[in-house]
Amino acid sequence: MTAVLDRLALDRHTWTWRDRKIQYAVCGEGQPLFLIHGFGASIGHWRNNIPDWAKAGYRVYAIDLLGFGDSEKALVDYSLELWRDLIADFWGEFINTPTVWVGNSIGALLALMLAADHPEKTRGAVLLNCAGGLNHRPDELNPVLGFILGSFAKVVSAPIIGNALFEVVRRPSQIRRTLHQVYRNHAAIDDELVELLYRPSCDPNAQKVFASILTAPAGPKPDELLPRVTCPLLVLWGEDDPWTPIDGADLYRTWNGEATIDFFAIPNAGHCPHDDCPEIVNHHVLDWLAHLVIWDNHAHADREALTP
Repeated sequence: MTAVLDRLALDRHTWTWRDRKIQYAVCGEGQPLFLIHGFGASIGHWRNNIPDWAKAGYRVYAIDLLGFGDSEKALVDYSLELWRDLIADFWGEFINTPTVWVGNSIGALLALMLAADHPEKTRGAVLLNCAGGLNHRPDELNPVLGFILGSFAKVVSAPIIGNALFEVVRRPSQIRRTLHQVYRNHAAIDDELVELLYRPSCDPNAQKVFASILTAPAGPKPDELLPRVTCPLLVLWGEDDPWTPIDGADLYRTWNGEATIDFFAIPNAGHCPHDDCPEIVNHHVLDWLAHLVIWDNHAHADREALTP
């Protein structure tokens, strides 16, 4: 992944959070965007987005969540709340101005959590194929699938069998097969992408972290978070996503609460549209960001009207 970051000419740093090493990168100047990757990914997964957004006049921050990428593979109890607090603390130390959170999959759910739990830190959020939880909830699965996934979680946590299973899952050939399931633009599945997913799996404790995350609590549901969100949202969804099918986007398409939601389905894209078809996603994001200025002005006028 170092080659990926060098190619982007990112300013890379290591930050210590709760005695754990966290890798982050910064690029560009202007209003802050904070990028949150999905399960198993890292900063490098934004390699086709950061340059465009930075060149357009934004200061882009990207982070490897604890347990992923070049961040420490800490043996802790993983949860969405842990990562939310990590990002909130990072914001307090390095940003300190309302920020647009941009996330994919569980990263999008984290972006929604930040918008709901930390409105004072939030200018807006971009959700790319937002996950419904860190893991499936038992009530969301039929009994047979629930039994299968429950058994898998037990196996992956077992010391010997879990190691053997992890060795299979992390093979570059298996990573490539998995990517072919969730990407529609197979030309995007290059050696660079496979390497940035594979290399962190070689770190000490990677298997134990993998097992811990797979057995972690699911976290809050999007429909529990949305009523507490007041900022504008851009929701982008790859139409051909087999992991979070587009039916899950109905919540956002039909929402009539306080949050203003712009929704776009991305044709011929899977679970990671920002890397599957980055040109389309980059255009949507930059166009939406340009309109945020109008929302900012309206919000400022409303605050002034309420001031005695």
